[in-house]
Amino acid sequence: MSKSTNPPQIKLEPWSDADLGLLRLLNAPEMTEHLGGPETEEKILARHKRYLEIDGRGTGRMYAIVMLPDREPVGSIGYWNRVWQDEHVYEIGWGVLPPYQGKGIATMAVAAAVALARKEQKVRYVHAFPSIDNPASNAVCKKLGFSFLAECDFEYPPGSLMRCNDWRLDLHSAT
Repeated sequence: MSKSTNPPQIKLEPWSDADLGLLRLLNAPEMTEHLGGPETEEKILARHKRYLEIDGRGTGRMYAIVMLPDREPVGSIGYWNRVWQDEHVYEIGWGVLPPYQGKGIATMAVAAAVALARKEQKVRYVHAFPSIDNPASNAVCKKLGFSFLAECDFEYPPGSLMRCNDWRLDLHSAT
């Protein structure tokens, strides 16, 4: 008789001051290879501050992805306002630490974040812009029903263009 394995259980917890260590782990070279490489400590601290303040500004949300039942931080996910092709949309981005990749955690986290964004009813579309060279993130978009629109040049980090896929999900459509 084969033993069944249960998928991991996760929860999105609002970004807190305690998540600075997680942000530093997410800044490792293997985590940033599709994003232009690691940031300096100064930029990490500025990013952490933005993450802490985003909810209060009403411009998006940032979360730590935690594994249950121990609430172990395993990644981050967030969505934020942006204007894309003259339209107000949310951009969504995520990262899962290497020991937890390949377990469906990113897919569960993106689905949970999309559900939260959908409840807000602030914008119609959420876009994801994974690098064309990031098959895992592109697969998450496809699995969750995002529509592939096109390859595009996307400025990230600021001052640097990367080639991305533009994936879009209609937040007004049925779940």
